[in-house]
Amino acid sequence: MRILVLGGGWFLGRAVVSDALARGWEVTTFTRGRSGTPVPGAVAVTGDREVAEDVARLATHGPWDAVIDTSASELAPRTVLGGARALVHAAGRYVYVSTVSVYQGWPSDPLTANSPILDGPPDADAEYGRLPENWTGPDYYYGRQKAGAERAIEEAFGAERATVVRPGVILGPGEYVGRLPWWLRRAERGGRILAPGDPDKTIQPVDVRDVAAFILDQTRATGPQVHNLTAPIGRETMGGFLRACMAATASSGSLVWVPDADLLQSDLRQWTELPLWRTHPGVWDIDSTSAFAAGFRSRPLAETVADTWAWLQDGNLPVPHQRWDEHGIDPEKERRILEQAG
Repeated sequence: MRILVLGGGWFLGRAVVSDALARGWEVTTFTRGRSGTPVPGAVAVTGDREVAEDVARLATHGPWDAVIDTSASELAPRTVLGGARALVHAAGRYVYVSTVSVYQGWPSDPLTANSPILDGPPDADAEYGRLPENWTGPDYYYGRQKAGAERAIEEAFGAERATVVRPGVILGPGEYVGRLPWWLRRAERGGRILAPGDPDKTIQPVDVRDVAAFILDQTRATGPQVHNLTAPIGRETMGGFLRACMAATASSGSLVWVPDADLLQSDLRQWTELPLWRTHPGVWDIDSTSAFAAGFRSRPLAETVADTWAWLQDGNLPVPHQRWDEHGIDPEKERRILEQAG
């Protein structure tokens, strides 16, 4: 197999490239060269997806059996559409990494791969769906942009030659967002640790290596393919996740569980101050049956936790990213909430 990976320098893209090379495949990567490092063994092409001449030049390096797009999270649908059109005769299939945020019902409703997605034209610019600064309601900007990008891929390649995968939360070695690393460092620090909500509440993160493996398998798929990528509903819990963090770090601390209602009164930012904590009923109710039927495998979350800690202990650091600083509660704020909890 010959594949083109748009991205490939860090986290999911790097996991895709590494797995493909381990399979003996020929891999070309396309990055701006500003973050991450090339994976030895891959052919690295440097360029900017927002520059039409760069993408046209990239197409001359083909043909490929498939293109895998891991780097469109901050690109407007119009840019994705232009790039896909430039590659339509250079690749057999397009595998696009989207997100569960494209769904109209996320994070409030249970979701399947057939749930309706948000509006978002394939030729939308970066301003489409952007809300005023004083807006206080739900913000679907990111979801609308990604939904538009999905439609851009289908418009350029046609549904028969397109795979769309919609992961929820991806964790594992190399994570740049800071969710799992923050919990690991907090467990290592010990003391009384604020644990959010119900320890038995199900959560559905997946391992970056399992997502990469499924994406590569999808390069051989035929016909339209749309899949959610989450752990099975009910298998993993917040309590199990935090206990795994405690075990991996040999923490001497203790988990203090505080109910959702009390945390909401404490003015905590959901999803970031205590990573993975969110009270919306649909956030961890995402059905990935179609992916499992197509061969997706999701390893136990405790394994992901242990491997990420080992990766950090080896002196590795994720690629710097602005989202890292959004995660984690201030120690003084955590202390006050714990005091109030008793």
